[in-house]
Amino acid sequence: MDVLTPKSRCFYFIAEESADMPKSIRYFAAVMMVLFATMIFAGPAPAQEVKFDSDTISGLGARNIGSAAMSGRVAAIAAVKEDGRLTVYVGAASGGVWKSSNGGTTFKPVFDKEAAQSIGAVAIDPQAPKTIWAGTGEAWTRNSVSIGNGIYKSTDGGDSWTNMGLQNSERIAKIIVDPRNSNTVYACVPGKLWSDSEDRGVYKTTDGGKSWSKILKGANLSTGCSMISMNPQDSKVLFAGMWDFRRKGWTFRSGGENPTAASGSAFSRPPTAERPGRNWMKRAPKGSPRNLGGALPSQSRHQNQMSCTP
Repeated sequence: MDVLTPKSRCFYFIAEESADMPKSIRYFAAVMMVLFATMIFAGPAPAQEVKFDSDTISGLGARNIGSAAMSGRVAAIAAVKEDGRLTVYVGAASGGVWKSSNGGTTFKPVFDKEAAQSIGAVAIDPQAPKTIWAGTGEAWTRNSVSIGNGIYKSTDGGDSWTNMGLQNSERIAKIIVDPRNSNTVYACVPGKLWSDSEDRGVYKTTDGGKSWSKILKGANLSTGCSMISMNPQDSKVLFAGMWDFRRKGWTFRSGGENPTAASGSAFSRPPTAERPGRNWMKRAPKGSPRNLGGALPSQSRHQNQMSCTP
């Protein structure tokens, strides 16, 4: 019979004749022994190269994992106390609206499904804390700033949003909801950064955002609203700042087109309450700041500095 005998690290066969074993069986046994030895001592099979191209990931969906513009800026914040807990809404310059239901301990994004992610203003309805307004388009006129596509409204605490207009505003600096009438809302629109625009100014709605009217426009096409503030004692008195600005690829101007040109920057107000939002007159003193932004002090002694009665 055939015998498989080890010698060093190799094997060889010794064939012995056996009268009681047919020749065909001896051949079969020898072949099987060779195959068995090959399987034991054969080296590892070479690794097969993995194919990776567009077909490999063609079925995977893409998702946003961060900002495509410079981030790290909070543009707006609003908070309200509900059921003993503080609810906070934060508007990011290039990251949508974030909500915290535990006073800022944790936050979750609530604006990811909307077309714009740059936020300039957030406001909560004083009469309905679940009604949130968000103005898209960061108001700070950086050369890396993102743009928006109008003003949004949520009536369920940020779970869903509806675009309520002002799509050509490009950026919104401030939103004020009348504390006595939820349907009356004001929007401060600085307007486009790189070009002239008819869409700059102060806007007002009296039907909850279904329609808007421009109640104050700039002195020229490069002047928009930089900030508005409401008299906390009288919601009919608004304080508005108008800013004449323009960014170009090589520079930025705040004020007139050149050192001798007139600037559209000013504070304005209508002369009487009987003419809401009409015939605004300038209230800014000579030498007022170019970028008129800020908040209104609560003391009434400051009210003669700048005001309007919309």
